[in-house]
Amino acid sequence: MASKAMTVNEALDRALPLGHPERLFESMRYSLFAGGKRVRPMLALAACELVGGDEAAALPVACAVEMVHTMSLIHDDLPCMDDDHLRRGRPTNHVAFGVSTALLAGDALLARAFEHVARECTEHGVPADRALRAVAELASAVGTDGLVAGQVVDLASEGADVDLATLEYIHVHKTARLLEAAAVCGGIVSGGADEEIEGIRRYARYVGLLFQVVDDVLDVTRTSEQLGKTAGKDIATDKATYPKLMGMDGARAYAAELVASAEAELDRFDGTRTEPLRHLAHFIAYRQH
Repeated sequence: MASKAMTVNEALDRALPLGHPERLFESMRYSLFAGGKRVRPMLALAACELVGGDEAAALPVACAVEMVHTMSLIHDDLPCMDDDHLRRGRPTNHVAFGVSTALLAGDALLARAFEHVARECTEHGVPADRALRAVAELASAVGTDGLVAGQVVDLASEGADVDLATLEYIHVHKTARLLEAAAVCGGIVSGGADEEIEGIRRYARYVGLLFQVVDDVLDVTRTSEQLGKTAGKDIATDKATYPKLMGMDGARAYAAELVASAEAELDRFDGTRTEPLRHLAHFIAYRQH
């Protein structure tokens, strides 16, 4: 994972060098290089490996997904959203650069993500139909079928009596959908067959939900210093979480079910090629921050 993270960071550095206006680029890079785990790019690269593709073909979508994810964090932290002041152990983007610059930095990262896929897939010889499918998949994961829809329902649900079905809707859209798109795009640009892509999609949907269940548990059990972000925020804002609705033991049991379901989806693939994705599922399940 350390090796893959280094590969992704080097590719991101090439994809987003400093430019003019300098403050905008500084703001974009401040959050993009704030030390994230790079789980989403790793899913794209691991899915590429699963279907026998060339890592170079998947790097553009890996970088693009991380740009989109970073945009979502910048916007999530804004005063009109979660109003948070700590992210990855340092001040959030709007605290460091101001609300207006942070908002525009997020917008610019979103635009840059799609530009990067379109340009770099061509440079790496990815057929146009695959690149177009990847663009459509990523766009779907961001908009009204994905992240934005989940965020709207999440904000509307603060302080409300939310049932498990609504909680699942929020996190399938707000969290799981982008993780799913990362893996699916990696498989698409690498030439995976349709049945392989759908297996990857199901695996990543389970892993995406797993990510959120673990996040909810860590919000209760870890400190702000350990997490690098404000701990206990869900309780403070009276948000519905998996521990709140299922109890801590129930949430942990659900996490174990999701790991098992994700791994079961990999059983249909060549065993040696599934190891990175199996490892990622376990990394997400047992992470401590």
